Amino acid sequence: MTTTLPSRPVRGPVTLQGRLTSELAKLHAAGLHISPRVLEAPQRARTRILGHEVVNLASNNYLGFADHPFVKERAAQYLHAWGAGAGAVRTIAGTLSIHEDLETQLAAFKHTGSALVLQSGFTTNQGVLGTLLQEGDLVVSDELNHASIIDGLRLAKATKKVFRHKDMADLRRVLSENPTEGLILVVTDGVFSMDGDIAPLGEIVGIAREYGAVTYVDDAHGSGVLGEQGRGTVHHFGLQDAGDVLQIGTLSKAWGVVGGYAAGPTELRDLLINRARPFLFSTGHPPAVVGALSAAIELVQQDPSFMERLWANTRFFKAELNRLGFDTFGSETPITPVIFGEAETAFEASRRLLSLGVFAVGLGFPTVPKGLARIRNIVTAEHTQEDLEIALSAYQMVGREMGTIA
Repeated sequence: MTTTLPSRPVRGPVTLQGRLTSELAKLHAAGLHISPRVLEAPQRARTRILGHEVVNLASNNYLGFADHPFVKERAAQYLHAWGAGAGAVRTIAGTLSIHEDLETQLAAFKHTGSALVLQSGFTTNQGVLGTLLQEGDLVVSDELNHASIIDGLRLAKATKKVFRHKDMADLRRVLSENPTEGLILVVTDGVFSMDGDIAPLGEIVGIAREYGAVTYVDDAHGSGVLGEQGRGTVHHFGLQDAGDVLQIGTLSKAWGVVGGYAAGPTELRDLLINRARPFLFSTGHPPAVVGALSAAIELVQQDPSFMERLWANTRFFKAELNRLGFDTFGSETPITPVIFGEAETAFEASRRLLSLGVFAVGLGFPTVPKGLARIRNIVTAEHTQEDLEIALSAYQMVGREMGTIA
């Protein structure tokens, strides 16, 4: 006797709506769904959200250049002289003389043989790492490096290894256990974006040299913040003349505009122009962006008061938060985390601060480790003493209400 098994229902492919709905449901269930706050005024130390003026501690606008009159005026000049857009990718017809002028200016600022500007810091890491690294090479990366480095390394065919955060003994161990005849690259952030700590770059470069390695520094949060005239972490450690250190960074933080750069030997620029896919397949920066960036780099060199105010404000704000009893996680830079522990606690603290006129964003897992959820504050040169006192008063009230401080 033949037994007929019940037929299984035929399932069709997942629909677009089904995929979108299920993925959003997962984010909501995990408490990770994001709805960005919308600014209703320019990016400044005080801005407007939901119709209310707030003290802004959420921006990367370290020097206050995003809405600075000198920067805006230069952007307008370039817009009227050169038009609204570059019109093509740089390697076809999109390289204007102002693009090369900016890159010459940036190389001189960084004390490197050349510089190349790309569309963003994220695509710069993808482009440089994807271009330099080949099969048989070794890349050793700090475990807390930025997501753009992690994604850039995923595209590379090199052997990838990770060393414990700022642990020099572990860096030496990884290098010693993975000998290669290929290129060796040690990759680190200059300033780590979540904790605000500085890489021990002098030690990293010293160990890298023992193994014939090149050091690759993503200085997104160091440029305009550290070193003489804001030249960055490499200058902060006196390594600006080192031929075995590559400088990568953004033009969207201290410089207040948008873009990324790679600064190093002249041959690096030439190779990236020919091989870096984000450069080869993206339109060049609009003239107004080029003008604004040129003005920003000039301004920080002409007027030391920007960096002086940035660091005076940073020291005051950190000291007062610590005096109130908050844990700022040993931050060394204007990036000042305030630890709340669990993600929902940090998110609730952020909501309460906003109700008191302070805009500071809560961050939880997977952006930061579980149990170390925080609000990340960035003090800028543009903040006044009154701005910071308003923020500190709000922090004290919220911290006591939530039991974070006594």
